[in-house]
Amino acid sequence: MINAYAALDAGGKLVPWQYEPGALGHDDVEIEVDYCGICHSDISMLNDEWGMSAYPLVAGHEVVGRISAVGSAVSQLEPGQVVGLGWHSDYCKTCSSCGSGDHNLCNSAQGTIIGRHGGFADKVRANAASVVPLPEGMDAKTAGPLFCGGITVFNPLVQFDVKPTDKVAVIGIGGLGHLALQFLRAWGCEVTAFTSSDSKMQEAKELGAHHCINSRSSSQIEQAAGRFDLLISTVNVNLDWNLYLSTLKAKGRLHFVGATLEPLDLGVFNLIMAQRSVSGSPVGSPATIAKMLEFAVQHDIRPVVETFKFAQINEALAHLKSGKARYRVVLER
Repeated sequence: MINAYAALDAGGKLVPWQYEPGALGHDDVEIEVDYCGICHSDISMLNDEWGMSAYPLVAGHEVVGRISAVGSAVSQLEPGQVVGLGWHSDYCKTCSSCGSGDHNLCNSAQGTIIGRHGGFADKVRANAASVVPLPEGMDAKTAGPLFCGGITVFNPLVQFDVKPTDKVAVIGIGGLGHLALQFLRAWGCEVTAFTSSDSKMQEAKELGAHHCINSRSSSQIEQAAGRFDLLISTVNVNLDWNLYLSTLKAKGRLHFVGATLEPLDLGVFNLIMAQRSVSGSPVGSPATIAKMLEFAVQHDIRPVVETFKFAQINEALAHLKSGKARYRVVLER
């Protein structure tokens, strides 16, 4: 029996709930959950904002724990190993995306909290292919957010071959943005933070930003015209995207990792005349996650976290919803 905290309906408080997971699949592993980050995607799922939630719903997809059991066909993982689990819990392993190493783009990938139960529990199960061991020297307590927030901002650096000489700006310094600043600084880039919060400007510089621009000031943004090779947007609100596009160099890219739900209002000539691009990406493959973890250890990159006990899960969710979290919330056993 697995003991969890579940929402019984959309927007409802999480309550203790048990379920019987059945026999462990041949290719699956069971993880005893020691830590689990809380992501805004968990809140979206708990509230059924994306129309894909099924209740009772056990959220939690930034899991770190110890393997307690392995299926009969699993050879690369063993009981007692400290591992992490992110947004995906399985892949088809046969499509062209899986075959080329882009498992995160698999059309048949299974979400850890979509159609199955996640890490707000004492145990969670997943296909072994989606589970990544923590490298030696990584702090398990702060590692969970790397498996969603961390890989979300690290993956574009790999996908778009970002150079150490590039000038990169991050829009929004929160759960995603504070990690992007750290990765980009360690990558060697000249890093700029766009933030509307005066209190975050000094924090942004401590996290790796060389420069800060007030995102509420059109004049400051205009002064950055033609400066950046890459803009990474981590926000979920609509901004003046044409103004931000003007800050890109020729062949520059505006890349979305934050789920802005409103349609983008973009002037096509702003793209054409300077051959600019607009793109987006989800998390990353297990191989890229492993690469990110090694990079994080090498450069001592860690999510800034606030911790709550699992029994305080509703308090922790309320704290994240309030916007006061600095910068990720992690549940601990």
